[in-house]
Amino acid sequence: MIEASWRERVIAYIRAEAQPEDKFGHQPRLYALCTKIGQGLEYDDDVVFAAAWMHDLGVFLGHRPKDLVELAQWDHVPYTIGRSRELLKEWNFPVEKLDGVADAIRSHQAKDEPLTIEATILRDADMLEQLGAIGVMRALAKVGRDTRYPSFSSVLPVIHHATNQLPSSLRLTTSKALSERRVGVLRSFMAAIEEEAGDLLY
Repeated sequence: MIEASWRERVIAYIRAEAQPEDKFGHQPRLYALCTKIGQGLEYDDDVVFAAAWMHDLGVFLGHRPKDLVELAQWDHVPYTIGRSRELLKEWNFPVEKLDGVADAIRSHQAKDEPLTIEATILRDADMLEQLGAIGVMRALAKVGRDTRYPSFSSVLPVIHHATNQLPSSLRLTTSKALSERRVGVLRSFMAAIEEEAGDLLY
C-alpha cells in the first residue's frame, strides 16, 4: 500500500478538522489564489501549500477555547504555528522548510509585515479572500454564530473595512489587479444594502 503524501495528509486533516464545516472551502481557494498570485515569481510552493492549508487551524472548533472570555482574547497564530510544526513533521514534510511555514503563518494577516515572498503571497491571498462575493459570504456567515456579530448591521463595518482598507495593503502587482473586480463587487453590495434597507437594517 502506497503511503499518502504529506500534501494528501494535510488536506485530509483540514477537511476533518475544519469546523464549522463551511470553513473548509477557504483553504483550497486560498491555495488556488496563491498559485495565481505567484505566477512568474520564484517561491517555495511546499511552504506556500503547507501555510495556506494550515494557517487557520487555531480558529476551528475543537482547537480554540470554548470559554467566551478566553476566546475573546485568543490569538490563534501561536497555537497554529506550534501544532502545524508537530503535524507536518509527523507527515514527513521537509523539516528544513518548517521555519518558512511558520514565518508565513505568523504574518498572514493584513496587520502583519511579511518578510519572505511566501509570506507575502499568502498574506495577499488571504486579503483577497475577504473581498468580492466570497468576502461577503464569509462575513455574513458569522452573523449570529460569532458573538462579535449578533446582527447584519454589526457585520457591515467588516465589509466596509475590507472595501476601503485592504486593497491598499496588497503588496504584489497581480494581487492588486485581482482585487479591482472584487472591490467593485463589495461597493455594489454595500450600495444595494443602503438602497434597500437604509437605516432599517438590523
